[in-house]
Amino acid sequence: MIIASQNFRDEEYLEPRQIFESHGMEVVTASSKTGELAGMMGATATAGSEIGDVNVSDFDAVVFVGGTGAAEYFDNARAHAIATEAHESGKVLAAICIAPSILANAGVLQGRQATAYSSEQQNLESHGATYTGKSVTRDGSIITANGPGAATGFGNAIVHALSG
Repeated sequence: MIIASQNFRDEEYLEPRQIFESHGMEVVTASSKTGELAGMMGATATAGSEIGDVNVSDFDAVVFVGGTGAAEYFDNARAHAIATEAHESGKVLAAICIAPSILANAGVLQGRQATAYSSEQQNLESHGATYTGKSVTRDGSIITANGPGAATGFGNAIVHALSG
């Protein structure tokens, strides 16, 4: 799970993480810095690795968490490379809230159905995505969701995709 160094959205990180762990999945949290990170609503998370050290081949899925801080990855070359590599290798690639714009900016939503927080609709469409406006949208191995209210459905959709 890749989260912002500050102002990640608490529910979009905590709820899917709890779902993953309840299914026996190991979760690694990465960010632009290691250590304790602050969520928008007061939660904290610990990033054990920096995104520069993420080796996509070590993971079954890559999940970008939203919140206002996720904008730090909109034009981040390493975040784009992670998204592209995950997509090209057929991994589950997921993003919630404003984070689908990271995927759009990386070029992986071209010709795909996707959703995001409504503020990102124009960006997704300008990068070739079909914006669905749904709470959760899955198109192949790409899963997107529109915000904190979709966090549980988002986590469950990722588990479902990983379990076949």
